[in-house]
Amino acid sequence: MSRILVFGGHGKVALLLAPVLVERGHLVTAVIRNPAHTAEVEATGATARVADVERLDTAQLAELIAGHDAVVWSAGAGGGDPERTRAVDRDAAVRSMDAAAAAGVTRYVMVSYFGAGPDHGVPEGDSFYAYAEAKSAADEHLRASALEYTILAPGALTLDEATGRIDVAATESASVARADVAAVIAAALAEPATIGRSIRFNTGTVPIPEALRG
Repeated sequence: MSRILVFGGHGKVALLLAPVLVERGHLVTAVIRNPAHTAEVEATGATARVADVERLDTAQLAELIAGHDAVVWSAGAGGGDPERTRAVDRDAAVRSMDAAAAAGVTRYVMVSYFGAGPDHGVPEGDSFYAYAEAKSAADEHLRASALEYTILAPGALTLDEATGRIDVAATESASVARADVAAVIAAALAEPATIGRSIRFNTGTVPIPEALRG
């Protein structure tokens, strides 16, 4: 049994992830910004914790993280306002990494996206540019940290049924069900072979545990 803290606890992926982790015997704390989402989150078996990551400093985040065994970052500003995108997807994410290190919680799983990186190729005038830049900066900060990190980079997210199978060898983004992303997060937390790796994936033919051991 592990105590797992999930940032972005009301997101579509996180709501699918929590019951998977709970079923495996873990204690899940889901960080949410809106207290109105508490009941929906706790229906998954997680414990809701209301906190605005955009406003918490590193020390406050460390206090929130302390006592857990792993952190999952599945939070995001949801696009739109570039300033808020930078504040959440870059700055708050980076603070959470520094906070995890300060709290002595070394296992950290980041949910990114397939094309993330300094070479993301999104033009500056594109509405997706701020997000691409923010995720690139956050991922690079995580790679440079001393945390036992895994960066998961799924293709385009769908609401399809889970398949339990992915493709980690793909060179171009396709799509993957959010339910499979949730299963990948849960499997990565349990698989030491994912530590220190960035894993891009789409829907595929290889069972998730086997694909992650690769």
